[in-house]
Amino acid sequence: MVYVALLRDINVGGNNKIDMKLLKSVFEEAGMSAVKTYINSGNIIFVNDDHIKEELPSVLEAAILAHFGLAIKVLVYSFEDFKRVAAEIPDSWTNDKEMKSDVWFLWPEADSESVLGDLSVKPENDRVNYVPGAILWSVDKEFVTKSGMQKVIGTKLYKSMTIRNVNTVRKLLGLMEELDTES
Repeated sequence: MVYVALLRDINVGGNNKIDMKLLKSVFEEAGMSAVKTYINSGNIIFVNDDHIKEELPSVLEAAILAHFGLAIKVLVYSFEDFKRVAAEIPDSWTNDKEMKSDVWFLWPEADSESVLGDLSVKPENDRVNYVPGAILWSVDKEFVTKSGMQKVIGTKLYKSMTIRNVNTVRKLLGLMEELDTES
């Protein structure tokens, strides 16, 4: 089965530096196959038929800890789950000079529509949707500093998510589609 692993807090601000080529090798040593990394922020696509999805985060976290000495949280989505989240991103949402659009991938303990109540959404600026597994957020660049969504940084909810922009999500989906076709 095809999966994507989203690692939280690697290669950010010079902290938790992990070389993607080494990370690819660690995933292979942990039994993953057809491993591909995408950009330097902890996006790894792979195939594994030996473990169920729920087992994979602990397997991969243990491998990262053993090799790099870093306790990195790993969130794993199956191709079907990731495709379902990506399909909910409005086609008009972009991440460019005019718009900031992100997907906030949620760890299971935070994955509930009720998390929307913990957010400071400013409807005049923010476009926010919950889909199982993620929060979708978009704001025009001119209103980013006026967005209430910035207040999530440092909260308990913030520690239970990992964020990717919509361009990265769309690219990861394409790579997963290619891998699914090959396997």
